[in-house]
Amino acid sequence: MRDHRKAWLACAGLLLLVAALGLTGGNVVKAQESSATGKSGYHLIKKVKLGGEGGWDYLTVDPASRRLFISRATHVMVVDADEGKVVGDIPNTAGVHGIALVPDVNKGFTSNGRAATATIFDVKTLQPLGEATTEKNPDAIIYDPSSKRVFTFNGGADSATAIDAATGKAVGTIALGGGPEFAASDGKGHVFVNLEDKSQLVKFDPVTLKVEKTWPLAPCESPSGLAIDTEHEILVVGCHNKMMAFVDGNSGHVIGTVPIGQGVDANRFDPATGFAFASCGDGTVTVAHEDSPDKFSVVDTITTQRGARTMELDTSNHNLYLVSADFGPTPAATPEHAGPRPPIVPDTFTLLIFGR
Repeated sequence: MRDHRKAWLACAGLLLLVAALGLTGGNVVKAQESSATGKSGYHLIKKVKLGGEGGWDYLTVDPASRRLFISRATHVMVVDADEGKVVGDIPNTAGVHGIALVPDVNKGFTSNGRAATATIFDVKTLQPLGEATTEKNPDAIIYDPSSKRVFTFNGGADSATAIDAATGKAVGTIALGGGPEFAASDGKGHVFVNLEDKSQLVKFDPVTLKVEKTWPLAPCESPSGLAIDTEHEILVVGCHNKMMAFVDGNSGHVIGTVPIGQGVDANRFDPATGFAFASCGDGTVTVAHEDSPDKFSVVDTITTQRGARTMELDTSNHNLYLVSADFGPTPAATPEHAGPRPPIVPDTFTLLIFGR
């Protein structure tokens, strides 16, 4: 997770959960596991077996309600962010990738990749309120507070769909010129999105729906995760050539890079600590520190779990949330499936909570 330049002393600590907690649906919370504290101060504070069906993608936390929303292929699992207990579920979200929350209107939105829709739900009751139609394969989804719009980023159409958060109606589409991966808003009238297939970063106006800039990200290749330091207008980009790049959101210049693990899929930035995080499928989170607006350094590499490629940050307490599962042997490649994935072992889906 986030890295410091300061030389922190590494210390070892043992944390033990003495009481098992019950979960809905008969799931069981594992005992809290011990973990050495790294230079960033982060360590594993809770490991919870959630089980259930479906793969996973993005996670979203609501600090106010203490709920964590986890996409699970056809539904969204809702978990108590502190205890790890399952507290609800949002069904019928075919191919769900992400969740965006809009507290001002008490609504949440999901990006349903297979259905080409966004499910709208009540954040408090979790009850469905309707759907908005998107273009093909909506993947990432964010809320932009400056325009009061939700945006889905449609990987099958090289576009973004704008949805009015209050009415739930789609109000326009933006052609992005490439395959969008993840996005971030500065809250000041600009939205940024990675184009994974072009290794580019797009900046657009969320009100006019016009692309303002398209910048190359070299030496970053195949960008995936994206986060933002809104104070300094610096983008944090996870790149599949094992680096985290820092990009000036005004000029588009890559102003620094640090090495990370293999298979990055999510990035986060904590303005209170200056930490930038990159979570990778190889079972690591790299923590870098923003020493100044143009200087970054690696502080820590935290061991998580193989497959824990997506991540969420709770800025209210600085906790990190990741999910993964156990995997079986990878099948042999075939002409139809040149790069087969290992199967998920049933009922092993697990939540990892790291804190300082």
